[in-house]
Amino acid sequence: MKRVITMMTALILICLTVLPASGSAAVLDELSSEDIFKGRMALYKKTEAVTGIPWFDLAGIDSYERGLRRARNDLPDEEGFIGIFFSPEKWTGAENPDKEDTNPLSISLFNGMGLDGDGDGLADQNNDEDVLFTFASFLASYGTDNDNIRIGLWNYYQRDKAVELITGHSKIYRHFGTLDLRKRMFPLPLQYNYSYQSTWGHSRGWGGRRMHEGTDLFAGYGTPVRSTTYGIVELKGWNKFGGWRIGIRDTNNVYHYYAHLTGFEKGVERGTIVEPGTVVGYVGSSGYGKPGTQGKFPPHLHYGMYKDNGYFEWSFDPFPSLRAWERLERQARRK
Repeated sequence: MKRVITMMTALILICLTVLPASGSAAVLDELSSEDIFKGRMALYKKTEAVTGIPWFDLAGIDSYERGLRRARNDLPDEEGFIGIFFSPEKWTGAENPDKEDTNPLSISLFNGMGLDGDGDGLADQNNDEDVLFTFASFLASYGTDNDNIRIGLWNYYQRDKAVELITGHSKIYRHFGTLDLRKRMFPLPLQYNYSYQSTWGHSRGWGGRRMHEGTDLFAGYGTPVRSTTYGIVELKGWNKFGGWRIGIRDTNNVYHYYAHLTGFEKGVERGTIVEPGTVVGYVGSSGYGKPGTQGKFPPHLHYGMYKDNGYFEWSFDPFPSLRAWERLERQARRK
C-alpha cells in the first residue's frame, strides 16, 4: 500500500513540474499548437493521477465542450487550455449571491460545484486546473470505470447524444494516444478522375422540396471513398435519400456524411475508428428508393458536414473545407 501511495505521489510531482500555468487567450496566442497540446495533456495526466478519471475521457469531455463553444453564440470563447464551461450559477451555486465567489467553503455551502484543483485555496472558474479537477471529481463520485463514467456524463448533460459523442471522442484519443488529430484528407484519391463544385443549398425535389445539404463529387463507379478525418463510424447502412451511406464523427463534434455509395469497405462497421485516408466505401448511385435502389442519377459522392451544438445538428457548407483539403494534399504530394 505504501509503495502504491509513493508511486502516486511521484506521478503527481512529475505532472506538477511540467504543468503550465493556466492559459489565457493572450498566452495561448503566443504558443505553438504543439505546446498547447502538451499543456493540455499535462493537465489531463495530473487530473487522472489525482481523481482516477482516464486522461482520454477528460480529453473527450474537453473536446466536446470546445466544440460546443465554437458552435454556439451563447457560450464565451475559450481562453485557456481547457474548454469545459461552467455557468456562474452552476459553479458558485444557484442561490449564491456572489456569482464570482472563489471561496471553496461558501461555494460548498450553496451547493456549487466549484473546487480547488491546484491547492491555492481558491475555486476559480477561470482556472484550468480548478475547472478540470471539478468536472473529474464530479465523475469520480460515480466511479472511474466506463459504465459509471457514462452514468455521470448522463446525469451532468441529461442528453444521450452528448454521452455518445464524448464516449466516441474518448475512444479516438485512446486509440491514437495523442491530442494532435488535425490532419485532414480529400475524400477521393487525387489520382482518380473526379469533378465537383459548390452545390450546398441548392434545391432538391425527390421526396419533397428540400435543401441540398452537401457537395456532390462526381466520379466513376467504384472510386474509393476515404475518411477525411480522424473519427469513429457513427452510422452505416441504408437511407432512402442517401442510399448506402456512412457517417463519421470527429473530435470537433462534426458529423461527416458520405452518401450514394455502391458498397462499403470490408471491416468498416459502426464503432470502427478511422483516420484520414482510411477507405470506408466506394462511389455509386444508390438511393432515392427502397434498399438496393441504384442508377437514378449519375455516380457521385454526396459529402455533407453537420455541427452538433448540444441541442441539435445543422448542416454547413463543406465546399471550402474540400477545396482546402484538396490543395493541402496536392502540396504534400509535390514535396
